[in-house]
Amino acid sequence: MSSKTQLDMHKKISQKNGFIAALDQSGGSTPKALAVYGISESEYQNDEEMFTKVHEMRTRIITSDVFDGERTLGAILFENTLDRDIAGQPTAKYLWQVKNIVPFLKVDKGLEAEDNGVQLLKPIVNLDELLAKANAQDVFGTKMRSLIKQANAFGIESIVAQQFKVGKQILAAGLMPILEPELDIHCPEKAKAEVMLKASILQHLDDLDADQQVMLKLTLPEEANFYQELVKHPKVLKVVSLSGGYSQAEANARLIKNNGVIASFSRALSEGLSAKQTDAEFNKIMDTSIQNIYLASQS
Repeated sequence: MSSKTQLDMHKKISQKNGFIAALDQSGGSTPKALAVYGISESEYQNDEEMFTKVHEMRTRIITSDVFDGERTLGAILFENTLDRDIAGQPTAKYLWQVKNIVPFLKVDKGLEAEDNGVQLLKPIVNLDELLAKANAQDVFGTKMRSLIKQANAFGIESIVAQQFKVGKQILAAGLMPILEPELDIHCPEKAKAEVMLKASILQHLDDLDADQQVMLKLTLPEEANFYQELVKHPKVLKVVSLSGGYSQAEANARLIKNNGVIASFSRALSEGLSAKQTDAEFNKIMDTSIQNIYLASQS
């Protein structure tokens, strides 16, 4: 991508109001996402047909008039979506050139089995290839999700260390990493785990070079404004939040209490949408959701 395009995208994420749409369900999560959307497993016979169905869903969202760069800063895609077109253009380029929405790419390959209360990233064996593909398609950044299930200091440090290690590889490729050490909303000591998580992130931020920045995608905390040190940190471009299984109303209510944090919702964004709706019905529901999430991201 040109340096001007990269600068324009960076400026949009850092300076404009809005949220990031997480349109990156993949692999095992796709059947569930399609089922919620009203498409049963009987309507596709194999993975190719399944991914075609999910691309049709994402195309409907992305091409809708209510999905625009005024309220939506960015969108996270997964590789299969990146490889497909919308209206005759590669999806990422359509997002930026037509919608003025900054594209990100999910690069993780899922989670390892739980150990020390966490699930680390599986090895991303083709990461360099993925990053080259992302650069070729004018993708601004990446996202990778790991999962914290218990307030285990050793496990949480392992998660954060791995996220930053891979993040540095992504930075070296000229892309902006969104580090996502998700904290399970059902963690029995969630507030205690948040203290451990924040301390570990702050320590690893100090290890970045002076001119390096990352983005953070975090579960909404129990204490309002708990992540303010991260929001204001010079090495953090933006802190975004996941809905994490909260309803859209609950996620928005929590988000409003966290100044400077914006939404990066997936399930909460697509809540109420159905393949069986008319375009008018679909757009009305999505417009309301986008507006509510946009307003919650302004605090």
